[in-house]
Order: sequence, then C-alpha cells, then structure tokens
Amino acid sequence: MTRLNQTITRWQGIGLIATTLLGTGVFILPQLTIAVAGDKAIWAWALLLLGILPLTYVFAELGRHFTHTAGPAYFADRAFGPLAGRVIGLLFLFAVPPGAAAALIMTFKFLEPVIALSAEQLLCGELLIFLLLFFVNRRGLQLSGKIQMGLTVMILFVVTLMLILSLIPSSEFQPIEALSITRKIGDYDSMMQAIALAVWSFLGIEAITHLAGEFKDVKKDFIPATLIGVSLVGLIYIGCTWLSMLAPEHPLAMVGLFEMQLGNSGRWIIGGLGFISGIATINIYFASLSRLAWSFSNDGILPEPLRTLNQHRIPSVALMTFIVISALMLVLSYLAEIDFTVIAHWVNGSFVVIYTASMLAAWKLLDRRCRPAITAGLIACGLFIYSLGTAMFYALILGLLITLALMGQQVWRRSELANERADL
Repeated sequence: MTRLNQTITRWQGIGLIATTLLGTGVFILPQLTIAVAGDKAIWAWALLLLGILPLTYVFAELGRHFTHTAGPAYFADRAFGPLAGRVIGLLFLFAVPPGAAAALIMTFKFLEPVIALSAEQLLCGELLIFLLLFFVNRRGLQLSGKIQMGLTVMILFVVTLMLILSLIPSSEFQPIEALSITRKIGDYDSMMQAIALAVWSFLGIEAITHLAGEFKDVKKDFIPATLIGVSLVGLIYIGCTWLSMLAPEHPLAMVGLFEMQLGNSGRWIIGGLGFISGIATINIYFASLSRLAWSFSNDGILPEPLRTLNQHRIPSVALMTFIVISALMLVLSYLAEIDFTVIAHWVNGSFVVIYTASMLAAWKLLDRRCRPAITAGLIACGLFIYSLGTAMFYALILGLLITLALMGQQVWRRSELANERADL
C-alpha cells in the first residue's frame, strides 16, 4: 500500500491530541457538568480522567505496534477477522459526520457573547467553516500540528492565569463565596449523568491512531505524545470546572469569570480560543476519517475513487466526500431542530462501542504486561455504558444494522461467485 507523508513530531503530536480533546468542550462542557452534578462535577471529571488514562495507554500501544490508517477497525480486523473490522470502521464512519455537526454547533456558541447571528446566518457560517477545513486539511497535518500545539499552550496559559487569579481574594471577587452559590446536587446519579456528558471531551483518543503512520518516529514518539496530551487535557478540564463554579450565573461561565478578573476582553479571548479550538477538533476528525476511508478503499470495502491521493499525498477525495456528508447532517439538524446534546450522546455511545471493541482486540494482540491496563480500560467502558443508559441504543442498533448489511453482502458475493462457477 502507498505510504502517507510522515511529518508529525512528538510535540506536534501532543498538540494534535490535546487540541482534539480540548476542542469544542474546553470552555463549555465543565459548565454543563456543573449544571448536572453541582459541586461534585470536579469528582466526575477526575473519575473520568482515571478511566481514560488506561484506555489511552492501550490505544497508544496498539497504534505503536499495529500502525495503520484504519486505527480501531484494523485492530478489530487483526483480532477477530474482517467482518468485525469492517463493522467497527463503518460505525466510526457513521458516527463522525453527526459528531462533526454537533461539534460545530457547539463551537459557534463561543460567538454568542461577541456577535448576534440569526439561525440562518449561523448555518451559513458553519458551512463556510467546513469548506475552510477542506483547504486546510488537503495540505497535510504538519501545519495543523504546529498551529494546534501553539493553541494548546495558549489555552494552558489562560487557564493557569485564571486559576492563579482566582486564589487571590479581592473586594470584588471572593472564591469561597462564589463557590457556595453552586447547587449542591452531587448524588451518584448526577455524577453518572455528568460523566455521560463529559465523555464527549475525550472523543479523539482513538482518532490519533489513524494518524500514527504519519509520525516521523512512531515507535519512539507515539506513546509519549498520546499520554502527555491526554493528561494535560484532563488537568485543564478539571481546572476549568473549578473556575466555572466561580461564575455560575453567567451564560458562559469562563467568559464571565475572565471578565470579573481581567475586564471586558474575556468574551474575545475565551470566545476566540474556544472557537479556534473547536475548529481544530473538527479538523483532526476529518483527517482521521479521510485516512480510514482511504484505507477501506484500498481494501475494496469502499468505492475506488476514495483511494486517490493529491500532490501532498492526502486522500483529498475521501476528505471532500465526508465533509459534504457532515454538511448535509448539519443542514438536517438545523431543519429538524435537533439539540446538539442529543446528538452528542448518540455519538458518545458509538465511540464507547469502538473503545470496547479496541480493548477486547488489545487483549488478543498485545503482550500480557498490558492486560492490567486493558482490564482497567474495559471497566472504564462499562462505566461509560452505564452512564449513557438509553443513549447506547443508537450505537447498538446502528452496529446491528451494519453487521446485518455486511453479512448480507457476503452472502450475495458468495452467491455471485457460485453462479459464475456454474456458468463455467
């Protein structure tokens, strides 16, 4: 198979994974989890991070030892056969377009404190972003990696500055008093609801495996880049959750807190960082999606035109195809007035199925020394499934339909082959 362009360094990889996970949720999701779990939202984030780290390590080991653009689909194929691999791959392909639509809707919420846009203007702006991402992505990920590493450093700087300022009491800003405003929910069920919502923030730890083949030194850099990126993201989310508790009444708590601390520039700085970070997340998902489609096209699963590489050795036809599909999903969600949190839960369920299948594949593919981490990853997947509840039905039904369709396709091909042999 033709190789893709290997340009990603360790630090660029950290930037890619960090901004992929920070993305649309870094300044919004903490506030949403507080609305659900009150003052126990931080514990929900901490528990989620503890569950995500073993998953991350296992994905990094899989990506390092079984480097392939198909990522989890390839792992399932190696462990359980072609049918399992194709089911997981197609589940990913069906999950990303609605996920990209939901992520873009969330991203544009950062513009609300800055500029008032009608629903139609928002839709046009969102579609223009999809077009922009095509032109950014078609040249490869080296530029994206550099930009996204710089963006991660900026977000980390802003959050750290806000944390330091929040610990300095003033006449206008008293952290202890502000914290006491937060609703005291904090029971077990509300923590599970917060985790079900917060899982969205870590969708992307599997996407980096699609890009492992584009690391300059995957054996040396892939695991450190992934683990450092995820740990950094988890700490930032926990910090943002604590900060969001200090301005609970503001529509965007992080914007309100920044303005309390540093003046009216908050809506521009937080809004700008959140907006750009959200676009960066969608960018990396389109990158991984196009690589998976390219791989499936080379294997004869998807149409042959999707295997076309441009002059930058990027699968541009696959990239454009799925950007168009995502744009159609965005238009449909606008016409049907579907709330982005509903779509997010559906997508979360699909990715939990992918994570579970990857952990089971790792049990067969990796050394025994990895099994404690794999076991912890499976326990985390069980926790996510329990927290999502009925939202898992979307993923389970979709997976069943894909399986039945693929099995039907196999039966049809065997029948066609039998007829050809009979004619001979």
